[in-house]
Amino acid sequence: MPRNLWKEEEAAGLSELELLVYRSRLLGADRSVCNIFGGNTSAKTIELDFRGRPVRTLWVKGSGSDLATITLKGFAALRLDDVLPLMERESLSDEEMVEYLSHCYLKPGMPRPSIETLLHAFIPAPHVDHTHPDAIVSLATSENGPEHVRRLFGDRAVWVPYVRPGFTLSKWIAEAVRANPQAECVVMAKHGLVTWGEDARSCYENTIRIIQEAEDYIAEQAMGRRIFGGVRVPALPEDRRREIAAKLLPILRGAVSRERRHILRYDDSPEVLDFVGSEGAREVARVGSACPDHLVHTKHWPLFVEWDGSDVEGLKASLVREVERYREEYVRYFEAHRGPQDTMMDPSPRIILIPGLGLIATGKDAFMAGVARDLYHRAIAVMRGATALDRFVSLTPAEAFAVEYWPLELYKLTLRPPERELAGRVAVITGGASGIGRATAYRLAQEGAHVVILDINREGAEAVAADLVSRYGEGRGMAVPCDVTDEAQVAEAFRRTVLAYGGVDIVINNAGIAHSAPVTETSTADWDRLYHVLVRGYFLVAREAFRIWKAQGIGGSMVIVASKNALVAGKNTAAYSSAKAAEVHLARCLAEEGGEIGVRVNVVCPDAVIRGSSIWDTRWREERARTYGIAPEQLEEYYRQRTTLKVNVYPEDVAEAILFFASDRSAKTTGGILTVDGGVPAAYVR
Repeated sequence: MPRNLWKEEEAAGLSELELLVYRSRLLGADRSVCNIFGGNTSAKTIELDFRGRPVRTLWVKGSGSDLATITLKGFAALRLDDVLPLMERESLSDEEMVEYLSHCYLKPGMPRPSIETLLHAFIPAPHVDHTHPDAIVSLATSENGPEHVRRLFGDRAVWVPYVRPGFTLSKWIAEAVRANPQAECVVMAKHGLVTWGEDARSCYENTIRIIQEAEDYIAEQAMGRRIFGGVRVPALPEDRRREIAAKLLPILRGAVSRERRHILRYDDSPEVLDFVGSEGAREVARVGSACPDHLVHTKHWPLFVEWDGSDVEGLKASLVREVERYREEYVRYFEAHRGPQDTMMDPSPRIILIPGLGLIATGKDAFMAGVARDLYHRAIAVMRGATALDRFVSLTPAEAFAVEYWPLELYKLTLRPPERELAGRVAVITGGASGIGRATAYRLAQEGAHVVILDINREGAEAVAADLVSRYGEGRGMAVPCDVTDEAQVAEAFRRTVLAYGGVDIVINNAGIAHSAPVTETSTADWDRLYHVLVRGYFLVAREAFRIWKAQGIGGSMVIVASKNALVAGKNTAAYSSAKAAEVHLARCLAEEGGEIGVRVNVVCPDAVIRGSSIWDTRWREERARTYGIAPEQLEEYYRQRTTLKVNVYPEDVAEAILFFASDRSAKTTGGILTVDGGVPAAYVR
């Protein structure tokens, strides 16, 4: 049910343009009213041009903005009297429209106006909303949509047949509204809703009222009915679903990542489970996308994987084959409708539906995978509403292709920032809450990775992850408390990573502790503690990573953070140095095992990285200072003077070396060692 969110105490005193922003954000706050990135709003005002002359001005949402977060900078201002003469044209191509509107800006530097700018300009009302509410789109995609709209609204609504947004649709709507002065709204077949008002509040409230009427009508038609039929495959218990999903997601991720790495978002919400497990789910899902707004993020149809909820091994074996069939079908769809200028986009599915388990959405990052997932929730609501009325109908394949490969829609993609080199990658960092691990987390996230922080320090890990999300966006950081010496905790950490992102690409084995003492004073407890963290822990992490990489089949990169001590003997560090040496040889062995599955394993050997390190905040500092016969506060200078380059090494320096091995910069290097120690001759690799 759409809620009227307007609060007069919030709106009081706002200017006309501030009210446009306020109204837009209220619409965007309810995704059953306005899809993410979808819909557009406008207001007609009087502004002063650069000469100080009053000009009738159309303020309309800019292309690619999201109403939920829009600011005034997201709107374009156009000289309305320059736009309105287009109403007299008989035809106008998209290219001509864009070129014409480029001459109508009130001032330079404004965003490119919405694809549906002419719709807002041609409707003779001061305020116009265009949205894609679930209830209205249900009417617009029902087989007898015009009849239902007439029965519900009478002459208060105008029905417009489907045509791709642009000049023709805008002119049809304007002519229909002007010919029907009693009309309160326009329902666009397979598309959405247009409403208007004399002021911002009445426009908003008209939109909400019309949507509510549609919802009530559909609810009345659906009363007492099982919309998609009975249950064909019941939802598995939650623990069982998650257990199976954790096994399937890496396989799926590998299958859909042939052109580029994808992030996967798993959804087993009640709404999804009810839909995918129903008798009619496959048939209705295969009809096609509900409207252009859904299509551009979910593709025209999902991959529906037939499964009865019992044979998990059979399901695992079929997934790659099912994805390949989808890709082949997409290629046929592309070839059947392509133009000479079209280049095929990634043919892999954006939505995968599995009865009993739920939905898996794919995207270039966690945010976009989430957009696809959320829009399919909207699609389910629309399919439910349309089926309650009579039968769900969709865009034809030709109509869908015309939207998916529409130059004006593809233009929105160019508005996004260029991708970084680790785009679509998932990185797991042990010991990521401080020191080298923390610096590496920020460096990899800066290059586009989604970073999972594993650390025994829960609060520290959560702080780093939260800051990564704040800086780089949704899903860019996740904290998982983990003691790397605990087999169950390591397995659970990787399971949570897979459920969150679909798989893993990069693993930084970095967790560390240290101890310094003469061998005669080294206890078995100290020895065991070091080997548990630095050897057993690295082995456990590597084993889980390799299991996922084998399932994914798209390679991976592991970086082991060892130490200068792994390469050169150190006084009073027998336990620490030998454990670090074991890490180096573990890396060599893993490199040999990983080669056949495209997994690279390399080593970074830092030295004396004191700043920001939790290790150096322990007794290790005092122990090392005692070994060298100096005061603890003299350590930094001591280490600097002993290097060939006369420098101190910082966490950020090591992070750069880790990035080199983690990324494709080192695509043909495995079993390698890179020292980051300022030059310690005894540790030169040879």
